[in-house]
Amino acid sequence: MTDSPRFTWPLPVVGETPALPDPQIIEALRSVSSATACAQLHRLGVRRTFMQGPRAFRTGQHVVGPALTLQFMPQREDIAGGGEQEYVEKHTALWKVFDAVQPGHVLVVQAFGAPGTGCLGEMLVRYFRNRGGAGIVVDGYLRDTPKLGALDIPLWSHGGTAHYASQDELFPWGYQVPIACAGVLVLPSDIVIADDDGAVAVPISLAEQIVESARATEDWEAFSRERIDAGGRLDRYYPLDEEARREFDHSRS
Repeated sequence: MTDSPRFTWPLPVVGETPALPDPQIIEALRSVSSATACAQLHRLGVRRTFMQGPRAFRTGQHVVGPALTLQFMPQREDIAGGGEQEYVEKHTALWKVFDAVQPGHVLVVQAFGAPGTGCLGEMLVRYFRNRGGAGIVVDGYLRDTPKLGALDIPLWSHGGTAHYASQDELFPWGYQVPIACAGVLVLPSDIVIADDDGAVAVPISLAEQIVESARATEDWEAFSRERIDAGGRLDRYYPLDEEARREFDHSRS
């Protein structure tokens, strides 16, 4: 007779927590939308940065901050299972990640869009907020959504579920490790920009270039709006053709 498997939970896989980026870079990126960041990164040859799937919990949300990553992985019966999982979760990465929270962090969660996994609920989100966390992007689902609305912290997810985190097909495996959030590689050193359009991962090595190029784009787009509102032709002023570019340069001289 074969013995039934013993259910165990491995120790969390833990990566290093990098130093927080220069606060001036974070502040400068606050004026950059996710769409602008995504477009500028594409221009620089980095094309897989938009985390398509997680949606803003409410309109008007905007957050910029360094990524704190949390990784869910598929369950396997000899490693994770049984009816007491909700209580065992506190010994996993799901609880331990909150020890790494620093003010301004954006928690980014890999959960494969799994509808049966409630990655975070009210208590964990409340604790994250109280530790100074700035926002949360989940490639999956959240529980306690009516209570989450009262916490006043920016959230992005696929929606709500009644399940706790390990109730179905996934379990928390590691934190501060590279993750795949909605098909995008997110590193703990990345900066996340998220707003009504969604979330984008900005490599720290390109952050200053994004700030500079975004400012230049915002300048000529402001000029384009003025000219289009005044009756100018779209094909001339968006994007600027050569003549409109000379006109723009002259207006700024």
